[in-house]
Amino acid sequence: MRIGLLSWAYPPEKSGLSRAAGEIAQALAGAGHDVRVVTMDRADRSFDGAVEVIGAASDGVLARLRRWPGIGHAAGPAMIARTVRRLHAERPFDVIEATNWYAPGLWVALTGPAPLVTRNSTPAAASVRPGGTLRDRIDRRAATLIEALSARASAGLISNTHAHGAKVAALYGTARPGPGHAVIGLSLPPALVAAGRAASYPPDNAVPHMLFVGRNEPRKGTDALLGALPDLAAGADAGTGPDFRLTMIGLHRHELDGLPAAVLRRVTSHHRVEDDALYAALAGTDIVVAPSRYESFGLVYQEAMTFARPIAACAEDPSARQFVGDSGAGLLAEHCTPAALGAVLTRMLADATLCATLSAAARVASGRFTRAGLASETLVAYGAASKGRSSAASSPGRPAPADIAS
Repeated sequence: MRIGLLSWAYPPEKSGLSRAAGEIAQALAGAGHDVRVVTMDRADRSFDGAVEVIGAASDGVLARLRRWPGIGHAAGPAMIARTVRRLHAERPFDVIEATNWYAPGLWVALTGPAPLVTRNSTPAAASVRPGGTLRDRIDRRAATLIEALSARASAGLISNTHAHGAKVAALYGTARPGPGHAVIGLSLPPALVAAGRAASYPPDNAVPHMLFVGRNEPRKGTDALLGALPDLAAGADAGTGPDFRLTMIGLHRHELDGLPAAVLRRVTSHHRVEDDALYAALAGTDIVVAPSRYESFGLVYQEAMTFARPIAACAEDPSARQFVGDSGAGLLAEHCTPAALGAVLTRMLADATLCATLSAAARVASGRFTRAGLASETLVAYGAASKGRSSAASSPGRPAPADIAS
């Protein structure tokens, strides 16, 4: 198939969204398909192995409109659609996939030139802070609206888990997982898988090490972790609780301002690291702390499991309940609060035998999602979406886009 993949960013840009786009593109190209990625993080045209990567960023009216509140969210997708039409004229696409996040495929879903399949990441409504200025509120509502319009006009939907699919379906008013809404897990890069399989547990640390990877935002539960640290450090200093060290990847050091000195001397922070450094951090930690309130792809859980690292997570996240709770790869705090998370961390830090048991379960559960499986399942979803759109177009009583998605 000739496949288009629309994303706001693509590797080497560092984010969960770009890593997901890279895995999807490489999996499909590895299966022998013609894959072109259209991304907004660049303006040039290059190759990533067999994958052609085309930048849609440019100057002009649309670029200036992107800075406007509300309406600016439609300008980026318009720039992407303009690039897609040019590429379609060069070599027609059979199907195009886009993330739901801020709907880069909005105009492709509404106007073509090929059936669009939307793969659901975290909705904008779940990834931005509530409240804020009037502009913030306008932007949040506009983002949710364009995501819903794009999803409803899509020929098919893909979610990472049933719980995630049900949540975005309720938010966007589309079909729940089932016909037309596939459930497909992502894969992990081969280099990460190889590093994870080579990593032994436990690491040789005199004091237990913890690792957090994520941005400083409520969705990631960073507030719960930072709130739990003072009591953990006080207990360690008093000898009433276990000692620890914590590495945080994704935060600037100034974001830790205000924490007690007893915490700061135990914490190392890095705003951004390269892949090799991330793999080394995973291999060198005793516990991965992932207290997210909501994850879509669940990559942080999959990465920890691949390295056989016990996970401290929160039951508020449906993906954590599936990846971590059901597999036995970690412990779940009932609520994403400092007290509940702190209790889980204290238990794990103090009990090496428990962590070894969780590590063994993580090792067993890892490796379920491969590029070969991702490609084959995605192609089934593409085929169903293409057939549904074709039959709808030829039918005298063509249904509305929302009906096609269902």
